[in-house]
Amino acid sequence: MYQVVPGGAGGTVTNATPIKQKLKRDARPLVVASVLGLVLVIAAVTAWCYYIGSLRKAELLKTELLDLNKDGYIIRNQAGAIVFRMSFRSGTLDLDSCSKEGEILSCGRTSDRKLKFFIQTVFDNTVQCYRVRWEELVPSLPVEHAMTYNVSHWYGGAETAIQHWPISISGQQAPKPFVTSDIYSNRNGFGGILERYWLSSNATAIKINDSVPFHLGWNDTEKTMYFQARYHDTPYKPNPGEAPCAELSYRVCVGLDVTSIHKYMVRRYFNKPNKVPSKAMFRHPIWSTWALHKTDIDQEKLLKFAANIRKHGFNCSHLELDDRYTNRYGEFDFDLAKFPNATAMFQKLKTDGILVSLWTHPFVNYDSENFHTCVERGLFVREPTGRLPALVSWWNGIGGILDFTNPEARDWFASHLRSLRSKYGVSSFKLDAGETNYLPWQFSTKTPLRDPSTFTRRYTEMAIPYNERAELRSGYQSQNISCFFRPIDRDSVWGYELGLKSLIPTVLTISILGYQFILPDMIGGNAYLNRTDGERTLPDRELYIRWLELSAFMPSMQFSIPPWEYDNEVVEIARKYTAIHESIVAPRVLELAGEVLDTGDPIIRPLWWIATGDETAYKIDSQFLIGDDLMVAPVLEPGKQERDIYLPAGHWRSYKGERFDIKEPLHLTDYPVDLDEIAYFVWV
Repeated sequence: MYQVVPGGAGGTVTNATPIKQKLKRDARPLVVASVLGLVLVIAAVTAWCYYIGSLRKAELLKTELLDLNKDGYIIRNQAGAIVFRMSFRSGTLDLDSCSKEGEILSCGRTSDRKLKFFIQTVFDNTVQCYRVRWEELVPSLPVEHAMTYNVSHWYGGAETAIQHWPISISGQQAPKPFVTSDIYSNRNGFGGILERYWLSSNATAIKINDSVPFHLGWNDTEKTMYFQARYHDTPYKPNPGEAPCAELSYRVCVGLDVTSIHKYMVRRYFNKPNKVPSKAMFRHPIWSTWALHKTDIDQEKLLKFAANIRKHGFNCSHLELDDRYTNRYGEFDFDLAKFPNATAMFQKLKTDGILVSLWTHPFVNYDSENFHTCVERGLFVREPTGRLPALVSWWNGIGGILDFTNPEARDWFASHLRSLRSKYGVSSFKLDAGETNYLPWQFSTKTPLRDPSTFTRRYTEMAIPYNERAELRSGYQSQNISCFFRPIDRDSVWGYELGLKSLIPTVLTISILGYQFILPDMIGGNAYLNRTDGERTLPDRELYIRWLELSAFMPSMQFSIPPWEYDNEVVEIARKYTAIHESIVAPRVLELAGEVLDTGDPIIRPLWWIATGDETAYKIDSQFLIGDDLMVAPVLEPGKQERDIYLPAGHWRSYKGERFDIKEPLHLTDYPVDLDEIAYFVWV
């Protein structure tokens, strides 16, 4: 039966059953739409929840101006610019394991293992610091972070054989132990003066903690420095009884400018000297027998050398009797064949007003009379088992090296120095070597050393009783020894590899590392035949003069090749510059030296010290400041009697009397500087 239903399109007619079927067919799109809508709502809610969770996670992984991600972190300055970037090379953090409590953001896993990781934020006035620690829980796994260095200029670390300012990195180097080394004999090593500290032009500084078994590598293609902690295949050792689980911990601090952040780091984290060495060492030259006489020194030559100092009208802080005054290395008595009457010699020198210091070292050669004594008493560094003394090779032979972690060895060495002082009136000592590369790769000491460079620190402590006039060439956490530190020997050449051009970058570097009482190497260098620019055994005359002029503006001067070995003109130039050093340089340096005890600020300063926002100043390696008001620009190129000079903005007066009142930095192009001149400018 059909039933007529009014309405519809022409009055649609259907019976009961067909009506129900049609209704079902018409409802399907509505159901699908409803389900789809519900899915979309759920998806939207899920996306919103995920978004909110992501925001919360992102907020969790931020701490002040630092953003953490699974592969590393970045740090921004107050203006929002990225100033520091560190990548994790030894693992990827599992961010779901991270949590934040107060100022500490910590994580407990990488993608495949457990670890302990945290970053703690410390805000101190205008400085933002981050304490970072990554500790592996699996023994023998290394930790490695990679710092990107191409966004700024970097300074610090260590003296090197080829020294540049700022640091110039070339090639690729797998991480190797960051320990003190003699870079004269091992030119690819890190130098004898070394600290785990770097500073950048964008007001960022990083200091590696003392507890880290620290290795440094780099890649100039990737523009990264590798900071690694490991105990495998390395002279670093864990504490006795501890598993060799590596820990890389350090602090990164960001300030307003490069000078202020460095001041902050030095005041907070560096040792400071507790006294100023003898004023005479700042005022008058030190004279050494080494470059002129090498190991052929004897009594007659020493007395003649001293007489010539007075004959030619020079002052003398003290005269340094260098290598081979003893019969064998490791002995302390004078060789009677070379010094038949040492007592009378010292009396003569004292009468003439000449103080004498003696060269010494930590080695006792196997043919020395003292070798057997040291073996019997256990005074040497030992091989890894600790049962036998370790034989080491150094530049004057083979023997044992005294274990300065052993109080008995320290006392034995110190007693011989005291005896020399008591018997002859020796004023002080030049303590040579002390670098860890002279230790065996694996070694044992009386007091276990986690960090091999602690050996250097223990050796430098032997200078403390003599620090009025003592000289050291190695240093690690040794800034408070309060004596003069000498960069490694220079060759008699012009270039950046241990030559004249390396002198300013090296002095600036060790100044940034906290060593302010600096004795540059001998004027003119070592004068070795195969490493000397010049036709004779003497360094090139022009090189010698330019070296002399530069040394006159350093904290102290040291002659070894005496000026009278050349001609009267060189003698006159030497008199002129020793007088300038005494009258102009030394008073400023002594005033600054007194301030070092409190501040640790460098005496010899880079140009950016007073021009913190000046991109050009960050790169200048041939000019320097003494304090804030004396700027020096030596000639460092052969055959030149002019040079380009960069004057920071300010009020300057040149050594010629010219006035420069400038609101912007000024380039002086081809500024004339005669052979007997050095350009310097005083702030007025």
